[in-house]
Amino acid sequence: MQISFAESPRGTVGIEWELALVDGASGELVGVAAEVLDELAADDGTRHPHITGELLLNTVELVSSVHETVGGAVRELQGQLNEVRAVTDPRGVELICSGSHPFSQWYDQQVTDKARYHRLIERTQWWGRNMMIWGVHVHVGIDARERVLPLLGGLSSYLPHLLALSASSPFWAGVDTGYASNRALMFQQLPTAGLPYELSDWSEYERYVHDMTVTGIIDDYTEVRWDIRPSPHWGTIEMRACDGVSSAAELAAVAALIHCLVEHLERRLDAGETLGWLQPWYARENKWRAARYGLDAEIILDAHGREALVTDELGRLVDELAPIAADLGCSAELASVLDIVRHGASYQRQLRAAQAADGDLRAVVASLARELRDGVGA
Repeated sequence: MQISFAESPRGTVGIEWELALVDGASGELVGVAAEVLDELAADDGTRHPHITGELLLNTVELVSSVHETVGGAVRELQGQLNEVRAVTDPRGVELICSGSHPFSQWYDQQVTDKARYHRLIERTQWWGRNMMIWGVHVHVGIDARERVLPLLGGLSSYLPHLLALSASSPFWAGVDTGYASNRALMFQQLPTAGLPYELSDWSEYERYVHDMTVTGIIDDYTEVRWDIRPSPHWGTIEMRACDGVSSAAELAAVAALIHCLVEHLERRLDAGETLGWLQPWYARENKWRAARYGLDAEIILDAHGREALVTDELGRLVDELAPIAADLGCSAELASVLDIVRHGASYQRQLRAAQAADGDLRAVVASLARELRDGVGA
């Protein structure tokens, strides 16, 4: 099986932002995405090109165009968010973004009426129906197919940094799970989700996709749902490990870190370096630690088993990547990574909101809605 990889200018960036629709009074998820998308359609019925549906009718997804800078992509998404609000505000529907909803139940949610979603639910059953999850996907353009798998391997070492920074799913169906990101562990139950396999070159990726399609596990490569994956149609590497983030500023911070890390790894390849994969047992442990402990995680740094606090590593990365951020036009966005460390990641803020409300999780939803509308700390 041959899979072509689209031409994409190096370092371009695109962002997908999944948002949950909730009742403004009760905070419960509401399945009105179809109606919202209908209102956003053009007079001739043409769907909005950048605001789409997802697996469940409680979700809308904002999709940016291709941009040179993270700031440009985030500003476009903010404009799309305003378009959605023009429809949802009169309906009494609020928008939130977090890796999970604090208390709504999976069995109350409606699946979007599309054949591929029905096939997914038919195959995955209970696990698929439980996918009440929201995330952020960041695409970075890669101009040479032979670099994709080495870059994917190098980038996978930074997955715990990104998961800890974005972790926003401490509650699940009304329960405090004890995890910073319950979403990360829930999503990997799908048969093609989770950590990527260690593949050395594009031909191995093509063999993997062939094996998966010939046995009927997937229909095509778009159903490979790894935490980091090639996106051949767009000519990008797509980082999918992050929980949903609840403000535009945090979205910009996370996307800038991803953008800079990819360019950092590109420059190492330019210099003739080889980008290795972390041992899979270390990679698996790192993901679990980030999901469990969030910004308090101690992560494994390299093949020798050196460890460090993820917050210390985030501080080091912001300093190390500052010259690249200047080149990419995202210095302010990268520096704001440290704002998240200072004021707490979303999971920490949600836990504080619940504690302040004596465990009433409606207060958590209200807090998330305020953060998306006004920003963190407003």
